[in-house]
Amino acid sequence: MFDELKPHLAELRKRLAISAGTVIVLFFVMFAFWQPILDWMITPLEGVLPEGSKVIFTKVQEPFFTALKVAFFTGFIAALPVIFWQLWLFVAPGLYENEKKMVIPFVTGATVMFLIGAAFCYYVVIPFGFDFLINFGAQLFTALPSIGDYVSFFTKLLLGFGLAFELPVITFFLAAMGLVTDQTLIGFFRYALVLIFLIAALLTPPDLLTQFLMAGPMILLYGLSILIAKKINPAKAETEEDSE
Repeated sequence: MFDELKPHLAELRKRLAISAGTVIVLFFVMFAFWQPILDWMITPLEGVLPEGSKVIFTKVQEPFFTALKVAFFTGFIAALPVIFWQLWLFVAPGLYENEKKMVIPFVTGATVMFLIGAAFCYYVVIPFGFDFLINFGAQLFTALPSIGDYVSFFTKLLLGFGLAFELPVITFFLAAMGLVTDQTLIGFFRYALVLIFLIAALLTPPDLLTQFLMAGPMILLYGLSILIAKKINPAKAETEEDSE
């Protein structure tokens, strides 16, 4: 059995190595621009900070490690097309010939939806969420957020929203392969609802506003996924009509 897995493990190592190598190369590229990228990252935070507050660092090594985080995160984002391409190449041997031709739509769609999710987080969720959290106790305390903690939290949120917005893309290709139908997704909706709010609670700050700002779009995306599955894989509906 292990011998049968060896080719798959070798292929997986190859795809991971190419993806990791791309991220590392782009990490060094992005490190040269970490300051303007960091300025872009903290713009939403600075927009909600009360007068007299500012972003600080509390450890000697914090600015350097923050620069590394910024470069790695943006390197990863820039490498997404290659990562999605390698993922497709890994699963491609198990696909039919007509399915293998969908590599460009998959890579393009997955990258675009990730960026849309990240943009929604940056322009909507972060300003609203941080405005509530920072100004909640502004009358009693002075906000002095740590740059290292903020960047870690910022990247976590953007990654979470980017991955959440992949749902329609995943559904499209699963439906195209005949693995899911709209009826499958409808039947799973009650469980999906619980999972959505659980994921939102784990990935967002502990306030209801930010959690709903993540859960709401995910519910809408799930509904969109049902429509996509119905359009792409109508086999179940046709089977039911034939049986009648």
